[in-house]
Amino acid sequence: MESSLRLYAWNLLYANALVSDLSESQCRTPAGPGLENHPSWTIGHLVSGSDILAEDLGMERNIPKGWQDLFERRGPGDPRLPNPNAEIYPQMNELKAELERQHQRVETAWRAKLLNEDCKNTELATPLAWRYSSALPTLGDATLFLAISHEAMHLGQLAAWRRALDLPSALNML
Repeated sequence: MESSLRLYAWNLLYANALVSDLSESQCRTPAGPGLENHPSWTIGHLVSGSDILAEDLGMERNIPKGWQDLFERRGPGDPRLPNPNAEIYPQMNELKAELERQHQRVETAWRAKLLNEDCKNTELATPLAWRYSSALPTLGDATLFLAISHEAMHLGQLAAWRRALDLPSALNML
């Protein structure tokens, strides 16, 4: 599970690289059809995903007021797109700081719940009722999905957003 935490940390580094050279205006601009999830929405959405993961690991939900409604979605069946009013989105520095804080919360909870000697990974097998329970039925499955797969999917969207705007690869910035 240590390697999983390293991948989660890598996602945070990559997220920061993907937005490090953008103006606030760029951060709130969709790149076109199919790329409506602009950087501000995407980073905010990852904040909400990490907050949900922290809850799954035994912590209280804890993101800034209004962010849950602004950024949280319920999977591919949720038809909502980012709000077209760019002014409602927090500044990117605030979003990045909150994503880092949420990552720290998740790592703390993960280490306490899943990596302690008393646990011996029995917690990982705990059934968890959520949207993808039919394919990923346990706390371990959900933890790995939210920390690694979910983040990587959205970071891939950000990479595609960058390409659509003819920006350089963020991987070169790492």
